[in-house]
Amino acid sequence: MELITPSFGMFFWMLIGFGLLFFILAKFAWPFITKSIAEREKHIEEQLAAAESVRQDMRRLKAEHQELIEQAKEERDQILADARKMRDTLYADAKEKSNNEAQAIIEDAKKTIYFEKMKAVTEIKNEIANMSIEIAEKLIGQELSDKTKQEKLISDWIQELEVK
Repeated sequence: MELITPSFGMFFWMLIGFGLLFFILAKFAWPFITKSIAEREKHIEEQLAAAESVRQDMRRLKAEHQELIEQAKEERDQILADARKMRDTLYADAKEKSNNEAQAIIEDAKKTIYFEKMKAVTEIKNEIANMSIEIAEKLIGQELSDKTKQEKLISDWIQELEVK
C-alpha cells in the first residue's frame, strides 16, 4: 500500500523535483515553445492570408478570362459577319460581271450575225446582179443578132421614155 499512499518525504521530494522541472521548463523551454507556437500561428495566418489573396486573384483572373472569352466571341461574330458580307459582295460582283460579260457576248454575237447577214445579202445581190447581167447579155446577144429586132427594141425603149 505504500505505492498508493506515498510518504511525506517522497511527496516533498517529488514536489521539489516537480517545482525544479517546472522552473527549468518555464525558464528555458516555455519561451521557446510559446515562441514556436506563435511563429507557427503567424505562419498559418500568413498562409491563410496568402490563400485568400490567391483566391481573390483567381476570381479576378476568372472574371478577366470570361471577359476575354466574351471579347473573342464578339470578334469571331464580327469576323464572320464581315466574311458573310464580303462573300455576298463578291457573289453580287461576280454575278454582275458574268451578266455584263454575257450581254457583251450576246451583243458581239448579234453584231456578228448582222454583219454575216449583210454579207450574205450583199453576196446574194451580187450573184443576182451577175446572173441578171448574164441573162441580159444572152437576151441582148440573141435580140441584137437580128437587125429588125434591134430596131424594134430601140423603138420600144424610146416609147417607154416618152411615156414617162
